[in-house]
Amino acid sequence: MADMARDPHTPDLFEVPHPVPTLPASMDYRREMAALVAHVLKQADGDRHEIASRMTRLAGVEVTKYMLDAWSSEAREAYNMPTWAAPVLEAACESYLITQWLAQKRGAQMLIGREALTAELGRLERSREEANQRIRALKKQMGQEGA
Repeated sequence: MADMARDPHTPDLFEVPHPVPTLPASMDYRREMAALVAHVLKQADGDRHEIASRMTRLAGVEVTKYMLDAWSSEAREAYNMPTWAAPVLEAACESYLITQWLAQKRGAQMLIGREALTAELGRLERSREEANQRIRALKKQMGQEGA
């Protein structure tokens, strides 16, 4: 059997995601989260003052450059970004990296925009085909019973 070519745009579409193992003392994500926040900030348009300002406007809660510096420092484990700020940071930076990371850790896969619509369309088409198969089986059964 020939190897099937993989679509470079959806390399893991059919791989089943699995959550990371839940072993004792294996889920201290403070450093990883800080590095992820730093990465989101580096990829964003604008400096940390601008991002803090956008976050403040979006959340209605003051966010400062100092807070962003603390949240993105792997050395400052006591100052990880609070959960409420993750979607605000992503919105301010036009990013989905934190959400994707969290989904991956929990064994999920995140679909955004058109990907989500395509997945829903596929699900509905599969449901329609299953319903059509059941309808054909019932009609066949009814035809056999009436004969």
